[in-house]
Amino acid sequence: MSFWTWALAAYGRPGVAEACLMLQDDHGQQTAFLLWAAFADPAPKALADGAELARHWEREVLGPIRQARRALKPALPPVEDGARLGLREEVKVVELGAERLLMETLEALASGPATGVDPMPALSAAARAWGHSLPNEALQRLASTLA
Repeated sequence: MSFWTWALAAYGRPGVAEACLMLQDDHGQQTAFLLWAAFADPAPKALADGAELARHWEREVLGPIRQARRALKPALPPVEDGARLGLREEVKVVELGAERLLMETLEALASGPATGVDPMPALSAAARAWGHSLPNEALQRLASTLA
């Protein structure tokens, strides 16, 4: 199973989307990077390379696209609502494409999916590699939804 396919299935599980968004919005984590760590349990070198790639991609590509999508959510008079919301949907498609490209690139850095392992150690290692302090409870919430 590809990482993309696994991530779509995982994201659809109860609690995963909420846990990921909380980690992203409240703790500065990168969701695709965390999910990749849980999926692949990458070796330390791959994890470091993945963190560097994801930081660059977040800063230069995903962050600006996400910011544009969020800016299009509220009404922006005199811009017509239907046109604004239509553009917002187009930006969402671009954002999803950028997420997928990041995920496919991350997947190539690891040797394949980890099977039957507790995701918590890999999530903790990924959060450390990302470089933000993170409450253990926030990671545990994601780990429990993925297990």
